[in-house]
Amino acid sequence: MKIGKVKNSELEKYVFKNVKIKRPEVVLSGGTGIDTAVLDFENDLIVTSTDPITGASKNIGSLAIHISVNDVCSQGADPVGVLLTVLLPPSAEIKDLEEIMIDCNRACEKLNLDIMGGHTEVTDAVNKIILSTTVIGRVDRNGRLSVKNVKDKDVIVVSKYIGVEGTSIIYHDEPGCKDILSSDDKEVVEKLQDEISVKDEAMLAKKHGVKHMHDITEGGIYGALWETSKATGKGISVDKNKIPVLDATRKIAKHYDIDPYKLISSGSMIMIFDRSDFKEFKEAAKRKNLKVTEIGEMNNSGVAEVYDGDKIFTLSDPEPDELYKVIK
Repeated sequence: MKIGKVKNSELEKYVFKNVKIKRPEVVLSGGTGIDTAVLDFENDLIVTSTDPITGASKNIGSLAIHISVNDVCSQGADPVGVLLTVLLPPSAEIKDLEEIMIDCNRACEKLNLDIMGGHTEVTDAVNKIILSTTVIGRVDRNGRLSVKNVKDKDVIVVSKYIGVEGTSIIYHDEPGCKDILSSDDKEVVEKLQDEISVKDEAMLAKKHGVKHMHDITEGGIYGALWETSKATGKGISVDKNKIPVLDATRKIAKHYDIDPYKLISSGSMIMIFDRSDFKEFKEAAKRKNLKVTEIGEMNNSGVAEVYDGDKIFTLSDPEPDELYKVIK
């Protein structure tokens, strides 16, 4: 492709045809000659988040959508629309752009999310496709979560399994990865792409009194627990052996000599509940076939600690994600 902004004729053919506006809040979306989106949120608060995808090459459209949506959901907000920036190297082909848009639109349809606009450009400043998404959501003024509500003895909960995103990326991007997994493992990992969203558990948790939520991204569960401790100003005590990890993730981590507890984990959410609220939430999650696991509790120490049998270690500011030891 030629360096510069993608031509309007190509945007119409490969981008805009894959954009369908459905949400009533989106009163104007981007298009040829229109560089802004206009939304009407009435009296609700606006929640926004932005993130790039740089460590994956497969399924990057849906990944880009989900990671920013997950951030918005962690505030208990309803994601409404997304602004999408696509930077393509000159080696990219127009079909690559179309595939990205189809992938993005597929994810948005599942999430009831509108692609409101964005920017598409070919540039030699990148050597692979880079996507960045900014998601905008809405939340009732009285429904916003606050870390001030977290207290001693509150339950720390994890949804699904840790390492879901990292496992999926390595499996799809590393040619030799499939050789180390059994047929059962492969069947599980092939479905992980559909597990990257945390919207379902976040919305259910909000209905059952969740106090704080944090999606587990770069730095893995250990990084997210440390960040949760910092955000709440509370201490954390977690049993490592209760943290849910797929067998496939363990095998991949062992083969590539990486720590699965420090592996990017979009698709899994840390949630903090009062114990009585968690009991009701766990029952509701079971009815909806959502896996949630209690892994520890909050305390007043101000320190995030993980214990493994008789061993206890203190978490610290996370280093670069383990994924980058595998995906260069």
